[in-house]
Amino acid sequence: MKITEIEIYRLSIPMEPFVIATGTMDYAQNTFIRIHTDTTIYGVGECSAFPMIVGETQDTCLVLARDFAKIWKGKDPLDIDERLAELDLYIAGNRTIKSAFDIALHDLAAKHAGIPLYQFLRGAKREITTDMTLGIASPEEMAIKAKRLQEGGAVMLKVKLGKDPKTDVARIREIRKAVGFEMPIRIDANQGWSYEDAVEALQGLEPFKIQFCEQPMRTWNDELLPQLRTETIVPIMADESVYSHHDAERLCKADACDYINIKFSKSGGIQEALRINKVASEYGINCMIGGMLESRLALAAKVHFAYAAPNVKFFDLDTCMVGHLEDPVVGGIQYDGYKIHISDEAGIGADIDQAFLDRCEKWVI
Repeated sequence: MKITEIEIYRLSIPMEPFVIATGTMDYAQNTFIRIHTDTTIYGVGECSAFPMIVGETQDTCLVLARDFAKIWKGKDPLDIDERLAELDLYIAGNRTIKSAFDIALHDLAAKHAGIPLYQFLRGAKREITTDMTLGIASPEEMAIKAKRLQEGGAVMLKVKLGKDPKTDVARIREIRKAVGFEMPIRIDANQGWSYEDAVEALQGLEPFKIQFCEQPMRTWNDELLPQLRTETIVPIMADESVYSHHDAERLCKADACDYINIKFSKSGGIQEALRINKVASEYGINCMIGGMLESRLALAAKVHFAYAAPNVKFFDLDTCMVGHLEDPVVGGIQYDGYKIHISDEAGIGADIDQAFLDRCEKWVI
């Protein structure tokens, strides 16, 4: 099998403004690719750029996608290790756009085998329920939104914080008043606090039954994470501090976190995500599968990964529900309330509607 051409699309999905500690997004900066071969089989992949987190924009992804397509043209897509190694040799980092190519290769390989991707990865289906994310607003606004989500069937909340510690504590206090103490709440500071702010905020949040806190500080403060863990009973989840399995090894050895959040846009896709999960598992550290602002296509790939990674215990797979105003996906992840399902079609079982793609900027290599 040989790659004959690769289609690249600017997959901009309009959305309600989404606010986190490091910035605001008003549309999903996604890239979609299709890898065609000299057979009837093709693979699809998607990534979502989040510039203030990973340092990539939709435009940088699109430029590199064209370069990657030229590197791969005429080569065997089933040699996944070799193909992905070529991208790493070409350019360091840029894991967001690499993740779209990684997903497409895995989709294609599973289709070639005639089985769903999770079976190709030697996984098995299990029950998955996603949380629902609340962006930053005033304590009162966030409490109203939290109550509305609870009444709509949400069973756990992920609350964005990372601003002034006192106001962040007030946000959770108001949310707890609205939803009670039975509903699990996890928080995400998105690197927004200094060490001193993190201590103040986490100690102030201890009475409010917090499941865990994601990424309290900037990554250059990673050496302070072990000390921070001694200052609070709130478990710490590393997110932006872990891009690769090398990062996971470093933090695990330092006893710097309780959990790790895996995201394809940080890791470069499925291959490295499996490596991160393996390292974490060896240290007895459970993981979460999360994301940026992907559509139901990339989310489906994440479910396949989660089925193949039993050490992944937490699921933050609500990205298409966080304000997306259009849904261009055919197939893909399906929601029964907040419970998640995927089909048993070969590959990831998803594509983008052609009518939507016809409105998108496109390149063919």
